[in-house]
Amino acid sequence: MKPLKIALSIIFLAIFFAAGAVAGYFLLKPPSDKTVVTAQVILTALRDQGFLVTQTYIFDEPVTIEKTSGSAFKDFFFGQTITARGTMEANLGIDLSRVTFEDVLVENDKIIVKIPQAKVFNVRLIGPLDVKNTQGILKRLLENEEGYNEAQAELTKAAEQAALRPEFIDRATNSAKEEVARLVGYVARDKTVEVQVKK
Repeated sequence: MKPLKIALSIIFLAIFFAAGAVAGYFLLKPPSDKTVVTAQVILTALRDQGFLVTQTYIFDEPVTIEKTSGSAFKDFFFGQTITARGTMEANLGIDLSRVTFEDVLVENDKIIVKIPQAKVFNVRLIGPLDVKNTQGILKRLLENEEGYNEAQAELTKAAEQAALRPEFIDRATNSAKEEVARLVGYVARDKTVEVQVKK
């Protein structure tokens, strides 16, 4: 009888400690840190990104700069023709610092974010710049310039104008919508995200 009492006592103590451990876990566990998603949280997450480049285009078009006076005689002495070719990179995207508090709407299970239309962020030369400069006789002697800076400025201007074509802007804006939806999805995992373009 004595071994039966000892066995029952051990079983009772084991059940008692197991019940105490389970009750202690549920009563004393730390509260879960659930982040409340507000418009300010989303706005901060977006603004931390700065300018979001969504499309990059490469242009390799030659430009010609002609400095003529209209007179063949004057052009013989002072005329100049600069022909340049270089590979230009144009980056398009959206400036997330322009997203305001009014552009973010948080509803029960849906978030609506309004973003600006894509624009050109920068245009830069990404390779060598080939410049051919034909100058008049006196211009070569008195004001000899290679035309490098002028050629680069003209190439930059041409690439920027090419990047502003509506189909390029639309493609960059659509990519920005997808990227912003993905970024907001990281912050608010349990909500659906809709991204709209500001008018």
